[in-house]
Amino acid sequence: MLKELSIIGIPFLGTALGAATVFFMRKEMRPGLEKLLLGFASGVMIAASVWSLLIPAIELSEEQGKAAWLPASAGFLLGMGFLLLLDSLVPHVHIDSDKPEGIRAGFRKTTMLVLAVTLHNLPEGMAVGVTFAGAMLGDTGITMAGALTLAVGIAIQNFPEGAIISMPLRSAGASKRRAFLYGVLSGVVEPVGAVVTVLLASWVVPILPYLLAFAAGAMIYVVVEELIPEAQAGGHTNIGTVGVAAGFVLMMILDVALG
Repeated sequence: MLKELSIIGIPFLGTALGAATVFFMRKEMRPGLEKLLLGFASGVMIAASVWSLLIPAIELSEEQGKAAWLPASAGFLLGMGFLLLLDSLVPHVHIDSDKPEGIRAGFRKTTMLVLAVTLHNLPEGMAVGVTFAGAMLGDTGITMAGALTLAVGIAIQNFPEGAIISMPLRSAGASKRRAFLYGVLSGVVEPVGAVVTVLLASWVVPILPYLLAFAAGAMIYVVVEELIPEAQAGGHTNIGTVGVAAGFVLMMILDVALG
């Protein structure tokens, strides 16, 4: 069981390794590389939302004798709404912006940058937790291999996200150690959210399709609201588009071949 539980920590490891690039890279990340990485993360999250979350939600609903479209649609919209609410309330600022969002607070820009990435990571932790819970319970159509595939896919896209948060913090004047620490802290919410979901596993069976779709909606919100706009800002937007294609295809292959 302990070996299976280690799956939950894989996405966090991706964030930590990405944040560690601050020790090896120059003070600033090239804009083209940043766009490519943002696009790549977007592609991975879109594919994971479809193959690892929405399709299993639809299939599980059919097995439970429910209208296949209802839990997927309702859960998806609830996930979008939940992230919209958090986005409106939590004080944060995006990487290429000086305009704070959410409730006004006296936080430093570095703190609000970390909060912005933490919002990105929350739905990813929920997604890993709910798929792991489904695999652990059995008779849900979700396998442990599928949960592992999703965790690995999110870890892959967390690597560039960890770099994208630590490098701007370094450019803003933070030391390499502090930039790394903030990058790592932004990913802590993932294993915490996953563990909470797993602890509630015995209660989630009847609503598992809704939870899978909820996680998908939350992830798509992050992609549409933040990652893609940031990847398409300024010039050379085709680089971000190439990143989306690469991330989407990679996650699709992982899910279909291994899940």
